[in-house]
Amino acid sequence: MTQADLAPLTTWLMEPLSREVSRSVDRLRSSDDVQHVALMPDVHLSRDVCIGAVVATKDLVYPSAVGGDFGCGMAAVSFDVEATAIDNEHSAAKILAGLYECVPANKHQQLRELPVSLEILQLSDARLQRIADREGRVQLGTLGRGNHFLELQSDQGGQLWVMIHSGSRAIGQAVMERHMRSANTGESGLKWLDTAEGQGQAYLSDVQWARKYAAENRLAMMAAVTQLLDTLFGIKADWDSLIHCDHNHVQREVHDGEWRWIHRKGAQSAIANEPGIVPGSMGAASFHTLGRGCRDALTTCSHGAGRQLSRTEARQKIGGKEFARQVGGLWYDHRRTTKLRDEAPAAYKDIRQVMKAQRDLTRVIRELSPLLTYKGV
Repeated sequence: MTQADLAPLTTWLMEPLSREVSRSVDRLRSSDDVQHVALMPDVHLSRDVCIGAVVATKDLVYPSAVGGDFGCGMAAVSFDVEATAIDNEHSAAKILAGLYECVPANKHQQLRELPVSLEILQLSDARLQRIADREGRVQLGTLGRGNHFLELQSDQGGQLWVMIHSGSRAIGQAVMERHMRSANTGESGLKWLDTAEGQGQAYLSDVQWARKYAAENRLAMMAAVTQLLDTLFGIKADWDSLIHCDHNHVQREVHDGEWRWIHRKGAQSAIANEPGIVPGSMGAASFHTLGRGCRDALTTCSHGAGRQLSRTEARQKIGGKEFARQVGGLWYDHRRTTKLRDEAPAAYKDIRQVMKAQRDLTRVIRELSPLLTYKGV
């Protein structure tokens, strides 16, 4: 198959694609019903479909072009004080201790009630419902592991903000596994589901459940951390400032006058003036944004900096002292340094270069500097 036979590709890159990423992208472009692929500047290799890829189709959906952490995304809220109010060792220690209690990485000790918004939705089979009733209830309001985090930040005016990155936890992976088993395998080797058929409709319904769960999970954590800061210091959150967005989803959108299924895997919607959050790596700046509605990018921008070292490479190359040097004066749990090394700034691309590469896709309205980072490792 020649390049002329592949679906159109548009890119916003910081550097040439690696051979492995190019192969993965060409495989995607050659897949049935794929109409357009766009690559964000944080694109990097992942299983089957790269993170940072956006895919448009007419009728088929590709689970691997969304991933299993449906609805993984960001939330941010400001407080009524300057960041200096908590930027000291005593306050940081109290906050970190409190976060381990109110926002655990894995699960709560007691079952929680699922929000009404989830109770009224139906999952497609009994096994998924059992997972929702069990893991879904103990994991609601939990962070997860890997690159998921909760961070206190200062904006350019010195105001305190909190930012949360988390997803759909166990239910998302269960939905992915369930529907990959029933998906069809195309000539490219990627699996697809037809949205006009029952299996495709069931997948879309379950994805919406998991995506809604991820959103409710972030809001539950946000409620917990804002209550914690109020209890500890009398600091009040300004809920009118809430920014809430996700970057792993598939949804129906109109592009160039045609309805398309838009898959975003590690990429966020950036229609004109749509609020967004682009986080940097641990110790690096993050940004609040407004989309520019770039049609060639399928109205999308990056979801972050994107890895440049695998977790294994980062652990091999970055020692504890080097990690501490890279994160500078950031408050974090030093007991977790060994486990945090694969989240070091050097493991990720330069977020400022990422933002520069996508200036046609989104515009920065606020830059934030990290003060305290809590990760579920």
